[in-house]
Amino acid sequence: MVHQQRSQSRLSPSSDTEDMADMARLLAPRLAYFAAVARTEHVTRAAQETQVPQSTLSRAMVRLERDLGVDLFARRGRTVSLTPAGRTFLTSVERALAEIERAADEVRADADAGTGKVAFGFLHTMGAETVPGLLHAFRADHPRVRFSLVQNYGEAMLEGLRAGELDLCLTSPVPDAPDLVARRLDEQKLRLVVPADHPLSGRRRIRLAEAADETFVTLEAGYGLRRITDDLCREAGFKPRVAFEGEEAETLRGLVAAGLGVALLPPPPFPRPGVVELTVTAPRAVREIGVAWLDGHPDTPPVAAFKKFLLSKRGNLLA
Repeated sequence: MVHQQRSQSRLSPSSDTEDMADMARLLAPRLAYFAAVARTEHVTRAAQETQVPQSTLSRAMVRLERDLGVDLFARRGRTVSLTPAGRTFLTSVERALAEIERAADEVRADADAGTGKVAFGFLHTMGAETVPGLLHAFRADHPRVRFSLVQNYGEAMLEGLRAGELDLCLTSPVPDAPDLVARRLDEQKLRLVVPADHPLSGRRRIRLAEAADETFVTLEAGYGLRRITDDLCREAGFKPRVAFEGEEAETLRGLVAAGLGVALLPPPPFPRPGVVELTVTAPRAVREIGVAWLDGHPDTPPVAAFKKFLLSKRGNLLA
């Protein structure tokens, strides 16, 4: 009865999340000890197996029962046997320990220098040629390193870095944030893409100001290329009149081919019929491509190797 009352005071519905977290921290170190005692049914043998002093093990079991508020063992000297509550608890403890071991194996495997994993994010426009080429070149010297690849727009990838979901990302514009480290790797020229039957389609070069009266199709707000487009148009002296917003550059090319507007876009991986791509002479229409990672975040060996590889491509990333 005393145990039951103690348990209710510790685990009452009024306990907040912090109380539960504190209890988890108290219980966690003792679970492996409990499993060893339950398996051997002998404190001395369990102490030898776990390589801790017998007195330490005995005290840990007493504290565990006190924290849970139930008797887990029936004791006869150094020999013990599980109570019904102890058997119930052991089932969950063994499952939890097995899951912890599985997770430990997984993170060790991901950190392995030869076969580990890199979580790598990149812009959609770099997925057709640039990134496959980079991975092919990197794996020539690291053939067994694995990759988790994420294509997304810049801000979403930066949030992925902050959340620990990505190790590295290729993005544009190159971010400037106190919690991130970013390095410029290359720049990519942007072109004004017009329909093949557009009055400007016979031109090879154009000043962006000449497109001030055109209807634009752009990426959605929040995308790096959209911000660059808005900034370049502002520098050219106008605000673009946007008719359609999309999430992917090749979709925008399709909209241009359909005669729905013009767009500022990086070069396509393959020629697209129905459009003409004009060199923009003023203002200087480029986007910088950089690699970013979370400041202070320790690198596993495969991440460190891939980061070094990317930095070695400075000025030659898009070749």
